[in-house]
Amino acid sequence: MSETYTAVLDRIVDGETAVLLLEDDGDAVDERTVDVERLPADGRHEGAVFEVTVDEETVLEASYREDAERERRESTRERFDRLSERLSDVDRDE
Repeated sequence: MSETYTAVLDRIVDGETAVLLLEDDGDAVDERTVDVERLPADGRHEGAVFEVTVDEETVLEASYREDAERERRESTRERFDRLSERLSDVDRDE
């Protein structure tokens, strides 16, 4: 029985093996490795977001989700900016 997950490309090992972190409701729940050549060419970089279909231990299909990746990067940047502002406020108070 196959299942569908959101997966994030965590790293590429030795230029050949992609390590995908599988997510369920935004939490990493598992990890799969796949030959990097099996991933869509435009998603062969760290942080790329995919929708993957997994059967047992095997990744059957991976679709690159460029929009989801862009949204995550923007969200991360906004969070970082808010934290930076708070740290700046603390520095001014001292």
